[in-house]
Amino acid sequence: MDQLALLFVLLLGALLSVPVGDRFGLPAPVLMTVLGIVLALLDFVPNVDIPPDLILPALLPPLLYAAVRRTSWRQFAANKRPIFLLAVALVFVTMTCVAAVAHTIVPGLGLAAAFALGALVAPPDPVAATAVAGQLGLPRRLVSILEGEGLFNDVTAIVLYHVAIAAAVGGTFSPWSAGLDLVLSAVVAVAVGLALGWGAYRLLDLLGDATLQIGLTLLVPYASYVLAEELHGSGVLAVLTTAMFLAEYASDADDVLTRLAGHTVWDVVDTLVTGVAFGLIGLELHNAVRTASGHWAELLGWAGAVVGVVILVRLVWLLPATWLTKRLHAQRDRDEDIPMSLRETVVMWWAGMRGVASVALALAIPLETDDGAPFPHREELIFIAFGVILVTLLLQGLTLPWLVGRLGVRADTEQEKEFERNLARRAAKAARQRLREIETVEELPEELTEQMLRRAFDIGIRISPEIGDEERREAQQQRARRIKRVRRIQGEMLSAARHEVLAARSEPGADPEIVDRVLRHLDVRSLR
Repeated sequence: MDQLALLFVLLLGALLSVPVGDRFGLPAPVLMTVLGIVLALLDFVPNVDIPPDLILPALLPPLLYAAVRRTSWRQFAANKRPIFLLAVALVFVTMTCVAAVAHTIVPGLGLAAAFALGALVAPPDPVAATAVAGQLGLPRRLVSILEGEGLFNDVTAIVLYHVAIAAAVGGTFSPWSAGLDLVLSAVVAVAVGLALGWGAYRLLDLLGDATLQIGLTLLVPYASYVLAEELHGSGVLAVLTTAMFLAEYASDADDVLTRLAGHTVWDVVDTLVTGVAFGLIGLELHNAVRTASGHWAELLGWAGAVVGVVILVRLVWLLPATWLTKRLHAQRDRDEDIPMSLRETVVMWWAGMRGVASVALALAIPLETDDGAPFPHREELIFIAFGVILVTLLLQGLTLPWLVGRLGVRADTEQEKEFERNLARRAAKAARQRLREIETVEELPEELTEQMLRRAFDIGIRISPEIGDEERREAQQQRARRIKRVRRIQGEMLSAARHEVLAARSEPGADPEIVDRVLRHLDVRSLR
């Protein structure tokens, strides 16, 4: 098997892991990690040969962009306090504790290299956390916090990692210089993200065609990441800024086809890239086994100690941080999402799985220092990092569904239904308001006005039947049954039409382009 065949196996596994995970209640990223481990144990599977400095730029931008599409700037702004405590403060604390332990137990390991290890294992993975949380039906407030933490902690961790690596390679460290680098990195990233977001927004209007617009959104995350990194900014923060700008300003409510097609394309990209990323984590078992050959007990002991620190520090930090957030939570912060019970805090603790960013940073540790000497304990650091990633992904990822079930932490479905009902009422009210505005400038027959009013009401009741009274619900159900029958018959008619047009594609003299254009018209008609 060569590298290309291995990539196709991972892509196929990414698709199959979704229904398998749904069937057994397991997160797809964790299943892909298991698949990678199984492949790594097979003799005919080659070692992964990807330059470490390409892993983050290749995998992280689309994953971050897809994650931001599922949230909003308002949500991040409302949760700035818990996100700061987790994505910034907890990363600092975890890095420091891991560095202290590693420096103590690994003979000859310098502080700079120890801090590099702490930085790369500190951030929980945004993809793993949100994938697990989304499948388990957790309360929305927990999902929001986990998403915010996962998206922003990479910014902190990657900058701290580069500072620590520079100190280990160059042999010097300046706290003032490190702090200035952190601030400049954030400023440059936000500037690049806003500039590219605005530029992409203007280009989307210029392109017009849905295919070209979606193609542009596929390129934008990479452009944002690479440009920010070239200007010594945070590529992760730049991608987040660009994605939030486009989500906030580049949404056209009436561009239905682009929105539907865009969601489909990005769901496919998210599934495939996530699968490949976590499959690569499992495949790194090759390198870990080679590193540990001859001194397994010593390396496993070091890795176990660091794993214990990473897991324990998160719990010790979350308990007082949650209490502090509750104390600071005021009535004006009603949109802020905070854990409401000890059980929810425990779930947040156990959801701290490491993943793609940690692997990429571990593999990116330089081979040599500035004076030509080998980087101190590079192989050992990679083994320890791999141990942390593997244990947190498999142990926590596979047991989190059981833990959630035992603790009974579930989303408040009644609250979600009430929100849906409110949206249905607002949608119907907006439709009726627009009808009244049209009546002021156009003379409408009375029967047409009544028909349009019924349809305006139907807009809301089809979204949430509970908003209508019993008589109206019964009438709507009868209309729904009639509409369903009409659509079934119309669907069969359109299907016959599509088959006939598609058959013409193979006829002599048929122009495939014209056939496809007619077929696309029928496809669009089928969506109405």
